[in-house]
Amino acid sequence: MIRCLWLALVWVFVGGSIVFGQFAAKPRLIITTDIGGDPDDQQSLVRLFLYLNEFQLEGIIVSAAGTPGELDTDTIRPDLLYRLIHAYAAVYKNLSFHDRNYPAPSRLDSLVKKGNPHRGKAFVGEGHDTEASLWLVERMTAPVDEPLHIAIWGGSTDLAQALWKIRTTLSPGRQFMVYSRLRIYSVNNQDDTGPWIMEQFPGLFFILSQARHNEDRRMAAYRGMYLGGDESLTSCEWMNEHIISGHGHLCSLYPDETWTAPNPYRCMKEGDSPSWLFFLRNGLNDPEHPEWGGWGGRYVSSQGMQYTDACDRDGDSCSRHKTVWRWRKDFQYDFAARADWCFVPFFRCNHRPVAVVNGDRTLKVIYMNVGNKNELTLDASESSDPDGHSLSFHWYVYTDVSTMPAEKIKLLNDHSPILNVSIEDDVPHGSMAHLILETEDNGNPPLKAYRRIIVIK
Repeated sequence: MIRCLWLALVWVFVGGSIVFGQFAAKPRLIITTDIGGDPDDQQSLVRLFLYLNEFQLEGIIVSAAGTPGELDTDTIRPDLLYRLIHAYAAVYKNLSFHDRNYPAPSRLDSLVKKGNPHRGKAFVGEGHDTEASLWLVERMTAPVDEPLHIAIWGGSTDLAQALWKIRTTLSPGRQFMVYSRLRIYSVNNQDDTGPWIMEQFPGLFFILSQARHNEDRRMAAYRGMYLGGDESLTSCEWMNEHIISGHGHLCSLYPDETWTAPNPYRCMKEGDSPSWLFFLRNGLNDPEHPEWGGWGGRYVSSQGMQYTDACDRDGDSCSRHKTVWRWRKDFQYDFAARADWCFVPFFRCNHRPVAVVNGDRTLKVIYMNVGNKNELTLDASESSDPDGHSLSFHWYVYTDVSTMPAEKIKLLNDHSPILNVSIEDDVPHGSMAHLILETEDNGNPPLKAYRRIIVIK
């Protein structure tokens, strides 16, 4: 009883929400969805709606339904999106008990914008403005300093139209300011407007997750959402137990069958989810550095600010899927906890712990320049759990992104809250080691908080 009262007071003190970490502002986000074809768009939307407290959502663009040639007619399906928003409204009150930053259902309704039912360069230019493209122009030109993150799940015709409009109506200086704030992640470039954008606007920050030319299309990094690693976490048995069944109206609308071959379960796919998970701030990633990796995968520059799939070592090979699936257990458990938030009282749910390193409580990457020193100490003993659960700690080097040779850095007490790091004398100056702290609670399901510390010699 005392513990519950203490937690209640904390909850009231922070304004009815659990504070998981601090950035200057929540990431601004717009998504474009080709909902109406493969049901994995509905899957990704259900997950996204449970994370809307972490974003400043500024638009949901309903673009041409399905992939090119998938449907008999060119159409858009906002009705399917409104159905999901209606289901969100049914669980909104309970979600708000866990975090008051969840947007009201009426706010989501107002952010739905209808795009072009047709796709491709032939529908870009004079006379092809849509509600969606004009809304994109409005949000791109808003007097806001923070980046605008755009996750493209289907075709990019409306984004191409918005960029065309900006180029033809704004001065070069104003255009530069707009372009410099855009952060785009495209799943597959599903029509010819994607390559057109990359060619016509080469200075844009643009991540393209796509299989290489003449390669099996399933090789793209984003498919690590459901391919590779422990695929049982994508099975209908797991999804029904932890997400779909008995978790409220919204989760009940999660489609339980789609094409996932060679994954044998034919249930969870969510090929679009890495596009927004990449922008989610959780202490592990920094969206300004796609090469560092996180829940949404890892990406390397192919040309300037254009990025393509990276790979992480997987035994004797290098796997693009692994840049996503290596985190699957963590993001699935986190999803399951939020599904509980839809219908379970606050004090019976689990919430992510807070990882604190050397007194830093934010989610920002910590840089430590050791210079000529060979030893340093990292202290996470101030980490805490909002539910009063016990914490365990795991420190390790993310070798795939580190330039410091792994054999030159030693981690002592790597399962303790206090880590001692020893670096050999002959490590080249300027080399970096990416240290990851995982702080895990013992709740149900167990949840992790992360911190990334970059040690520079």
